[in-house]
Amino acid sequence: MSEARHSAAPAPQIPVETFFACDLRVATALACEPNAKARKPAYKLTLDFGPLGRKTSSAQITQRYRPQELVGKQVIAVVNFAPRQVAGVTSECLVLAVDSPGGLVTLGVDQPVANGVRVY
Repeated sequence: MSEARHSAAPAPQIPVETFFACDLRVATALACEPNAKARKPAYKLTLDFGPLGRKTSSAQITQRYRPQELVGKQVIAVVNFAPRQVAGVTSECLVLAVDSPGGLVTLGVDQPVANGVRVY
């Protein structure tokens, strides 16, 4: 990520309904492996969303995390984007993260919660 992302102007205002149209949920990473086909280093994550089932995601979070550090970690992801092919992986959700000098940092919860809980 570039320094420009840290100093970027805020996005235009949107109706709050637009935000609530995004379905953000908590999941626990069950498995994590390098995505060897990715142009930029990425992991293939298998995530448990409880009643929503398991979903896969390709996430470029390799700078800060090793695969074994992610297994068991709770993350927040958008689950209602259309699935898309990312370097040979069907990415069914988008894991949320923020940029930092050491690489992307995943968003999560500070206390364990049930998988599949909606984020508001």
